[in-house]
Amino acid sequence: MKASAYSLEGKIFKEIELPKIFEEPPRPDLIKRAVLSDESRLKQPKGNYRWAGFETSARYVGRKEDFGAVKNKGIPHLPHEVLPKGRLGKVKRVPLAVKGHRAHPPKPEKKIVEEINKKEYEKALKSAIATTAVHEMVEKRMNEKISLSLPLVIESKFEQLKKTKEAMAVFEALNLGRLIEKAKNNGKKGPLVVVSKLTNAAKNIPGVEVVEVSKLKVMHLAPGTHPGRLTIYTENAIGELSQRFGDKA
Repeated sequence: MKASAYSLEGKIFKEIELPKIFEEPPRPDLIKRAVLSDESRLKQPKGNYRWAGFETSARYVGRKEDFGAVKNKGIPHLPHEVLPKGRLGKVKRVPLAVKGHRAHPPKPEKKIVEEINKKEYEKALKSAIATTAVHEMVEKRMNEKISLSLPLVIESKFEQLKKTKEAMAVFEALNLGRLIEKAKNNGKKGPLVVVSKLTNAAKNIPGVEVVEVSKLKVMHLAPGTHPGRLTIYTENAIGELSQRFGDKA
């Protein structure tokens, strides 16, 4: 399978051979599982203070004859604050009381990561990469007519750009300016740029995301579990993909 490589001026200047992962069949079910697993790893465990609501002198004594017992006092049989001279104060500790502990608070030890098998995740990643070369899926995902050859490959000089306006000029040359403007206005995900080494030129463009091949995840290629994100690969990135996955489909 071959693809057209575009120059920084937006013109096709050569054909390159693609790795076999671009021939992988689409698997939306696996992609969804992998994205949910990626997103779950971004969550932070949360929980309340272990002794919240219990740092009080309030207690409940059930035996009638004991000091501080509440029986036959005409008050609720609930933990009351212990006051001087055997008096009882306000109800504390229980969930229904003011400043009482929560009934079922979130637990920090709760398992929040959705696990996925390594082979399943690799299969999902290959499938997500392959969907970036399918016109129908990309146009449906981006809600835009794409006239460029897919997968969209540009020369590796893009990684050497230093300024945001230089990167924006490349996107304008590729007729992606309207797509980026739409992503900026509605706050949704725009194009993804996959590079071999990180560049700061495009990181400040709203809607555009830049990621290295070594850090590429399924959630980058299919935000919201929907595959087909418009992805721009540099030539070096295609080479690294070929090394990472080899000729295995």
